[in-house]
Amino acid sequence: MRDWNWKHLREHYRLAAAAPRPDAVFESRWTEVDGVRLHHRASREDPPGTPVLLVHGLAVSHRYMMPLAARLAGSRPVRALDLPGFGLSGDPGRVADVDGLAGWIAAWLEAVGEGPVAVLGNSFGAQVATALAAEYPALVKSLVLVGPTMDSAAATKPRQIWRWLRGLPHEDPGQLPVILRDLADAGVRRAWRTFGIALDDRIEQRLPAVKAPVLIARGAKETVAPQRWVRELDRALPRAETAVVPDAPHDANYTSPDELAALVIPFLERTSAQ
Repeated sequence: MRDWNWKHLREHYRLAAAAPRPDAVFESRWTEVDGVRLHHRASREDPPGTPVLLVHGLAVSHRYMMPLAARLAGSRPVRALDLPGFGLSGDPGRVADVDGLAGWIAAWLEAVGEGPVAVLGNSFGAQVATALAAEYPALVKSLVLVGPTMDSAAATKPRQIWRWLRGLPHEDPGQLPVILRDLADAGVRRAWRTFGIALDDRIEQRLPAVKAPVLIARGAKETVAPQRWVRELDRALPRAETAVVPDAPHDANYTSPDELAALVIPFLERTSAQ
């Protein structure tokens, strides 16, 4: 069990729960894409540099990306998007697969007039981010995959749920009300069907088509994406490097944002000039 810093826990929750209200750093914005209003949390004062697009994982939203977003916002523009049907974004009706979600992001980037961007995805968000990079390479400057799923050696719902449960003692306990709120927004049906879509997706088969530079990061206390799986993904990518986030669990973007940002920011600085 981690020795929790309660001041940090309260700050993480404040950042996660702020939308749609503006705060000192971020504001909520909506953009209509194919008749659906998509919500994203955006840095209000954009420093120069390539924007960073944060893509959330399964059944959650922009909310659990916000602790990391706050650490990145001082060095470059940050956008934390709610995928259609999740968070504060509108309901598109049908549940989109990985390629479909990548298409939604591409259409959204065109609508807001941004790109190429650096894309950071956590968990299932890493699957969507790689699909975006493979199918729309002109839109992606670089990629960061944090705890990427789904490990092909455990591609069943029981195994993935067990791995996630094993990691819970290392996660920020303040994340629980955030996850429950996100699940209520998405609905159990959409979340469960997306889980199945994530399991059926073979991220490792897509990676040879990703030409952008990639950083694969996993937490030192990660239980969902083991080091063996990270090595497999690394071998499949033309331009990749790996890193371990010290003392971090699967949702390093929420629980260990300082440690993760310390790895991500130098990578973004190196790759922005390429």
